Amino acid sequence: MRKALAMLAALVTVTATATGAVAAPAAAAAAGPELITKTRNTGKYVAFTFDDGPSPTYTPQLLDVLRRNNVKAVFCLVGDMADWNVPLIKRIVSEGHTLCNHSMHHSDMETLTPDQIRADIKQTADTIRRAVPGAQIPYFRAPYGHWGASPAVAAGLGYKNLSWTLMPGDWELPGTDELVRRIREGITETGVITLHDAGGDRSQTVAAMDRLLPQLAAEGWKFDLPA
Repeated sequence: MRKALAMLAALVTVTATATGAVAAPAAAAAAGPELITKTRNTGKYVAFTFDDGPSPTYTPQLLDVLRRNNVKAVFCLVGDMADWNVPLIKRIVSEGHTLCNHSMHHSDMETLTPDQIRADIKQTADTIRRAVPGAQIPYFRAPYGHWGASPAVAAGLGYKNLSWTLMPGDWELPGTDELVRRIREGITETGVITLHDAGGDRSQTVAAMDRLLPQLAAEGWKFDLPA
């Protein structure tokens, strides 16, 4: 419930596009470290990222969809969720997906000092690595796209700051058809798409990915990691 309320709160702090998707955050860190919004390769590539998990209900379903379609993704883990879903983190890593630090409590980084941000990021990493010792966590993503001082802090700790080009608003539960439409209309070459595998009912997200991935592959899209 806390996670669902947190995601609903995000609706009042971001800008919605005409398609119902959420625009990428403004370059709040323009004067600081780069916010990653592109794939490693150029051309008809796209990266899928999933925030706020893992969820014992929806993350396994999503992992099944990704495995059937031979797609690797980025899972942005919240420490509170990671702490009691250890087997799922092990599965995420064992199936070749990449981890991202998404804060300990899904906190708004704009409300924290650099020292508080640093402590939060370190605590989250420690929590994840208790599940998977030695796990590589190359990315950090600020909840809500509210970066505050976090880009410089995260970069100082060795992270790449992971943003997005499309967030289609799956937490709104718009229906699978609408979610598919938003993604298809908003997808761009070398783009980074953000969905959610926790924080509420994510059955529509799972269903949309199950439908979309084979279609995109048939249309010549390739699946990549963020740069």
